[in-house]
Amino acid sequence: MRKVGRRAMVCGAVVAAALSLCRAVTANEVDDVYPAARALYLDLHQHPELSGQETQTAAKLAQRLRAVGFTVTEHVGRTGVVAVLVNGAGRTVMLRTELDALPVEEKTGLPYASKVHAHDDAGRDVPVGHMCGHDLHMSALVAAGELMARSRASWHGTLVLIGQPAEETISGAGWMVKDGLLTRFPRPDVIVALHVGNRQPAGKLAIVPGIMSTNSDSVRITIHGKGGHGSAPHTTVDPIVIAARTVLALQTIASREVQPGEVAVVTVGYLHAGTKNNIIPDDAELGLTVRTYRPEVRRQVLAAITRISNAEAQAGGAPSPPTIEHYESTDAVVNDVALAQRMRAVLERALGRENIEIAEPETASEDFSVFLAQGIPGFYFSLGGADPQAFRDAQARGVNLPSNHSPLFAPDLDPALHTAITSEVAVLRALLNGAPGTPAAGGSP
Repeated sequence: MRKVGRRAMVCGAVVAAALSLCRAVTANEVDDVYPAARALYLDLHQHPELSGQETQTAAKLAQRLRAVGFTVTEHVGRTGVVAVLVNGAGRTVMLRTELDALPVEEKTGLPYASKVHAHDDAGRDVPVGHMCGHDLHMSALVAAGELMARSRASWHGTLVLIGQPAEETISGAGWMVKDGLLTRFPRPDVIVALHVGNRQPAGKLAIVPGIMSTNSDSVRITIHGKGGHGSAPHTTVDPIVIAARTVLALQTIASREVQPGEVAVVTVGYLHAGTKNNIIPDDAELGLTVRTYRPEVRRQVLAAITRISNAEAQAGGAPSPPTIEHYESTDAVVNDVALAQRMRAVLERALGRENIEIAEPETASEDFSVFLAQGIPGFYFSLGGADPQAFRDAQARGVNLPSNHSPLFAPDLDPALHTAITSEVAVLRALLNGAPGTPAAGGSP
């Protein structure tokens, strides 16, 4: 599938009166901007930057959006970009993309694979790759912005495009809000974003009304022992043994403490300890990610982590309690239900009903929730990125394709990027065709 929505009608209102305001999104429109969008994707993919370091990435977006008529402000929330296009009276709609890449070595074998290395915030040399699809998101946003700027007769209101830093560390949205995103610039009536993944084939979209993704909490546990010679463990308190017991005990939280049917994920992503095989170290460090949907389950799981960590340290004879740091967190992304249902109708018209599905909530997390917490209705939807044949083969064999953050993750670019541009323009024209002062969510548009 290369071309999508050839005569797709898009509109923000489901009612017939609003349909007359809408204009078709044609494949010709998308094809006009596609070569530049694809070139930008390849450039971004080959030159990724870590969270909080997205200086060149941000500059590329800013330059392209200025060139098509947006008023652009850089360095909002450190490396964030805000681009504004005012087109008469009407709603204000914000479309967001992420700027950052991951400390992951790409192993896709693609001719344009990233070979970049950089120093992370701790000064370590790490590989860097766009293994979460943010390069596709940025390319689609720039192309959609260009199409909206070219077709101002088809909509009215204010369009705000933002490039957000540091999504992968769930911190950049907060940086932008603290730096005046919602006070220095037009405050949106609604905010929109998409994310590509392999849960759907390229050419298709998934929508989740209501809870779309989980709460996320990052926890660092430092277990304090007493180091010494590996040949004389009786003279030490081995923090690695305590850490190993702690890792296993933490897995009982979801299986034995949380009510069956509730979602709770406790993953230990790393265990760092020691420098040599015959030295017992003083300390061992565990890094956890915790995912939940409901606030009460979130509180229960975090309390259980503290209880178990302290108990295992005491049982192991640790000289002091462990240090437990809760250093990153973000709330669940909850789509406005009425808005999601309206955009479902819009996207079905744009891409065909057979290409839109209602999906289950994910256990991934997103700091897009920071914007929603400011009282802004939001619509966050999923873009299929899997090669359609590979997707069918994987389903037939009962296996999963590489997920986001895998070194093998790579979207099927041409159908996925075409679909992303088409869907974003469809949604933006729809939302920016409402009468001034009418709600973007809730009552009739």
